[in-house]
Amino acid sequence: MEDTTELAPAVRSILSTARERASEGRSGRVEVDPRDLRAAFDRAEADGRVPVIAEVKPTSPTTDGTREDDPVALAEEMVAGGAAALSVLTEPVHFGGSVETLVRVREAVDVPVLRKDFVVAESQLDAVESDVVLLIARFVGDELSDLLAAARDRGFQVLVEVHDREELAAAVDAGATIIGVNNRDLAKLAVDLETFESVAPHVPDDATLIAESGIGSPEDARRMRAAGADALLVGSAIMDGDVEANARELTRAENEAEAEAETGAEAEAENEADAEKPT
Repeated sequence: MEDTTELAPAVRSILSTARERASEGRSGRVEVDPRDLRAAFDRAEADGRVPVIAEVKPTSPTTDGTREDDPVALAEEMVAGGAAALSVLTEPVHFGGSVETLVRVREAVDVPVLRKDFVVAESQLDAVESDVVLLIARFVGDELSDLLAAARDRGFQVLVEVHDREELAAAVDAGATIIGVNNRDLAKLAVDLETFESVAPHVPDDATLIAESGIGSPEDARRMRAAGADALLVGSAIMDGDVEANARELTRAENEAEAEAETGAEAEAENEADAEKPT
């Protein structure tokens, strides 16, 4: 079992609640025919978009207030803004999520949907169908291999979240092929993009690598991509304000950088031409 002494109080509360919910589930085992996450990322790349998993997150312990909009409408705006996939919170106590919301969102969109929750027991996998489930290496500890196998046996794709190289090694040993590196420190809740940059070089080349947390601008998006991220998981930066516009800004971050570079090169060439003109 995870030693919670080094976790922030809010995280300890989340984990405690997750354990209390460990017996939740439907009356039967779920079987999933998932939408392919890797293929969704590839389609985004082919379209010139940064692959982004946009998160439908009504609230969280690290944000102020609650977004009251219809989550289905928000999800549709995210997809319209270019999101390759969606993440839907189903944790009810700290994040205001629900499995009902995930069902509604998944029925409304045609992109893969990640269930964002804090699964610590196999029974929780049967709470709802999704295309991808999250397993947090630090939360499940030695149970990671068994939970990963149980999720895959049901048809789920599995995103295994890590925070450091030790957890990465555990994820790789367990057979994880979709790995997320979370930039948020679970002890202080501070965000540092260098976390991803320090862990990413050690991720196997054949794994799908996702940068999570702290990505708040096109510059951050480009930084994570330059460090090796195949995709980005973004919550608050998209949820705060105009959801569709925010999603479009991040998914088009690399296009904007190329346009700026071209504009700069053209300006430099013009300056050089002007300098060569006889006076």
